[in-house]
Amino acid sequence: MGNTFGTIYKLTSYGESHGPMIGGIIEGCPSGLKIDFNAIQHDLDRRKPGQSKVTTDRKELDIVEFVSGIYNGESTGAPINFIIKNNDAKSKDYSDMETVFRPSHADYSYHAKYGNRDHRGGGRSSARETANRVVAGSIAKQILAHYKIDILAYVSSVGEIVTEFDKNLSNQELRAISESNIVRCPDETIANKMISFIESIKSDGDSVGGQIFCTISGAPAGLGAPVFDRLHADLGKAMLSINAVKGFEYGSGFEGTKMLGSQHNDEFFNEKGNLRTKSNFSGGVQGGISNGEEIYFKVAFKPVATILSSQNTVNESGDNVVLKSKGRHDPCVVPRAVPIVEAMAALVIVDHLLLNRTVKL
Repeated sequence: MGNTFGTIYKLTSYGESHGPMIGGIIEGCPSGLKIDFNAIQHDLDRRKPGQSKVTTDRKELDIVEFVSGIYNGESTGAPINFIIKNNDAKSKDYSDMETVFRPSHADYSYHAKYGNRDHRGGGRSSARETANRVVAGSIAKQILAHYKIDILAYVSSVGEIVTEFDKNLSNQELRAISESNIVRCPDETIANKMISFIESIKSDGDSVGGQIFCTISGAPAGLGAPVFDRLHADLGKAMLSINAVKGFEYGSGFEGTKMLGSQHNDEFFNEKGNLRTKSNFSGGVQGGISNGEEIYFKVAFKPVATILSSQNTVNESGDNVVLKSKGRHDPCVVPRAVPIVEAMAALVIVDHLLLNRTVKL
């Protein structure tokens, strides 16, 4: 249970961190889509481990292999099956943790639910699984390009360091700046501060969290549905399904609670026959349905649970033990999570686009 996401455009994800491979099956991809394999690999490279000095030292090529559903470079409409082989798993690093519950990990909750668990890198609970989402999301972004819908995410904060950049920059400019540095922040000065901070945290054997900002531009009005299938609810579920995510807010979010209704309401106006809003505190979604304005939200990531300092915990027998973790782990997950956030947003928007096509006469 719980391994499939989506209604029409669906991803079923499989595989474990230290198994021979991970992979997925994509259903609902329209036929005739010319697949840009280089774009898919580019997104995987943005997520893969070992890409910079502020990420884990694990080295995975993350080369995707497509098994079915694509012929002569185009989708056939059949399920798309793909695999990504694991090449650099070092299971011996976890030998001391076979019966120990790591603090803030899924070890105990998995054991309580299933009666057993794969302790090697967390098994199914590992963020290694998110590579599958990036593949499905990258294909979804190629579908969205036909509708001129663009998704952009970037790191907006690390710890208490927050971005301060020119808000008038275009998506293209923001993307170029954020992808030019290893923390994927659209402000070069702040990015350097983030990098230095993460390096110091890593040298201390500790970890730190942060936030990712995501914007969806070009989405038409009418995506989403009342009451339980609201667009922002599906986006929230998508983001909260990502490893280490602790919070999701869209539009004005919690800051909106400090405003009066007269300040917060988005007034409508007619712009050459198109209905627009003067402000966008709604985050492009009203009543659970998109209104044609930019959709934007923030995703909060906790500090990575695995740290290299000694921690008190218990084992499966209930004995008190001291755990000193080994292995290779990210001191801050947010730089590698940017393409994951984009991918999950793309899955949601494509799904709702296809749902609209099925109900409109």
